[in-house]
Amino acid sequence: MTPIEFVLVLITLGSVGGMFYLAQKGKVSYKRPEGKAGLDAGEIKERADLSDNQLVLEAQTAAKEIKLEARDEALKIKRQAEDEVRKVREETLELEKKLDQRQDVVERKISEVDKREQELNTKDAKVTAKLSDLDEVYKDQINKLQSIAGLTREEAKKELLSSLERELTQEVGKRIREAEEKIKQEADVKAKEILIDSMRHASTDYVVEYTVSKVKLPDEDMKGRIIGKEGRNIKVFEELTGVNLDMDESVSEVRISSFDPIRREIARVSLERLIADGRIQPAKIEEIVEKTKKDIDHIIFKEGEDLCHRVGVYNLPRDLIYMLGKFKYRFSYGQNMISHTLEETKLGVQIAHEVGADVNVVKLGCLFHDIGKIVTDEEGTHVQLGVDLLRKYKIPDAVVNCVAEHHEDKPFSSIESVVVHIADSISGARPGARSEDYEAYVKRMKDLEEASSSFDGVEKVYAISAGREVRVFVKPERVDDASCALLAREIAKKIELEQTYPGTVKVTVIRETRVSDTAK
Repeated sequence: MTPIEFVLVLITLGSVGGMFYLAQKGKVSYKRPEGKAGLDAGEIKERADLSDNQLVLEAQTAAKEIKLEARDEALKIKRQAEDEVRKVREETLELEKKLDQRQDVVERKISEVDKREQELNTKDAKVTAKLSDLDEVYKDQINKLQSIAGLTREEAKKELLSSLERELTQEVGKRIREAEEKIKQEADVKAKEILIDSMRHASTDYVVEYTVSKVKLPDEDMKGRIIGKEGRNIKVFEELTGVNLDMDESVSEVRISSFDPIRREIARVSLERLIADGRIQPAKIEEIVEKTKKDIDHIIFKEGEDLCHRVGVYNLPRDLIYMLGKFKYRFSYGQNMISHTLEETKLGVQIAHEVGADVNVVKLGCLFHDIGKIVTDEEGTHVQLGVDLLRKYKIPDAVVNCVAEHHEDKPFSSIESVVVHIADSISGARPGARSEDYEAYVKRMKDLEEASSSFDGVEKVYAISAGREVRVFVKPERVDDASCALLAREIAKKIELEQTYPGTVKVTVIRETRVSDTAK
């Protein structure tokens, strides 16, 4: 029900509502007069009329008040409704205004877009026209160039591409050369840094050692006691030790000669013990030499263990450790093999760390690289002897390859082989590392050549591989194929009896076969 309908209902029901209203408010009440038991009919009628009039008046008054209140309430509600309507109307007007503004903006933008589209269409038409003109000009120029150059389009294209290819090839080659030069310079600097740093870490304190063994004699009579009656003492001593005693070098000393350093050491220690004991006779010589051999074997094994521990290699076969211990008495150009191996291993490990190689393979390769030098009971180079020995004990192929390639006898198969080769070269070539008795070396080579040249039918002789091989060229008209084998055996026998040499000497007899005929 709306506020207005509510007001009309109140006016219609004013009289009745007024009565109830007055009754509720307590304005209509009846009190019996005191002292009277009752009223007569006229009085009752009069009073009833008066009461009716009064009630009507009061009801009318109440109705008017209700009307006024209703009217006030209706006016208030109307004002609120008008305020709300006005507010809604204002908001509507505001929204309409904003919509009009936005519509204006949209229409303006649409107009601008249409304008731009027209301009773009115009420009596109102009560009299309210009492209068409350019195509015509390009075709005309192509035709003129073809007529001037005498080349078709395909031929000109090939010529241009060929020219560009030549220019690019030259430029690429130039860039490659520049890059290579830069890389070489940087690599040289880096390599020098790595090698210098490696040598600094691998430096060892030792000097060149020589292979001459001498024993001091306490007096001149001792030399005669060493020789013994009819030379029996010195003969037994040389047979048991495998060395030669030079008694004529000096009055106060004995010089021990042998290319086997272990034999020479056994002989030196045994002779010193015999001199200290004073009882120099065959039985005592045999006893002391046997005891010295056992002591030297024990020392050799301990030296091998010490070398392995110093380079950080463990769990090797016992025989290989013993072979490595022999380095204590082995010298290469005056350089002790244990010191050389230790220095080379330190160098190799340091370089391997720098270049990212397998450190364990390099370590074992450096440790075993010269192990073939102490294999004296077989023929061959120390490289091949070392390879055969390591394969016998099932050493990994990567390590065996390092040993086989450390003198470039074979092409390098891995970076580890290169590192071992470099470390060996640095250790052997650094100043003060090695020294050779060139006079003794030249004398040994000449003696080998002279011993081989003394046989009939020999034309030329060459001692090679540091005296480990002799190549004999014979005259084919005086020595036949059957005699070559006998000559090689006789030369080897003579060298074995008359010469002293390290390891073995291989004798190779070469006979040239010549066949000639005459045309008549």
